[in-house]
Amino acid sequence: MIEPSALILVTILKEPRDLEIARVLGWYRIPLRSAPKVVGVDYLAFYQTSNFGAEKWQIKYLAPVRGYELTTRAELFKDELDNPYAKHEYYKIQIGALIEIASPILAAKWKRITFFYTTGEYLLQANTVNDLIVESDERRLLWRALYERASAQEAYTLRDFQEQNIDPMIIDVLLGLNLTNKNR
Repeated sequence: MIEPSALILVTILKEPRDLEIARVLGWYRIPLRSAPKVVGVDYLAFYQTSNFGAEKWQIKYLAPVRGYELTTRAELFKDELDNPYAKHEYYKIQIGALIEIASPILAAKWKRITFFYTTGEYLLQANTVNDLIVESDERRLLWRALYERASAQEAYTLRDFQEQNIDPMIIDVLLGLNLTNKNR
């Protein structure tokens, strides 16, 4: 059972191959250059792109996070050593068994997304991806939970999360929210 306070990173599955890697090998990758601030969350929720045919533009699966490490693409895909990104760094996030969501969370107006954070409470009540967006009053609490998680894991230095009054728009950006278009 997913706890309402669980920290969840909504991620992107670009290809069905990525889903099979998660299902069979038990890991997910994020390029370091585009990674969100905190990858040590409780769960990953997987948004499926248009390459998934009838299951496109939805979140149908999530998985518990077991750990993570920094590695290169060449280490992840030993048969792709000539790939132009072979030497690039990636987070390899070890995950547990995939959990199928009873009612997939549909994209509705959103089709293209980036990484963003949400909570178990929002995930358990969501019908659409827009429903996963943490409301303004709770964003500071979410950011604080992410700060505490990063501090406890010592994966980041505290200067990455300086304790101060942060403009709400900056918090939105740090959480992966682009709220310039409020009618998503």
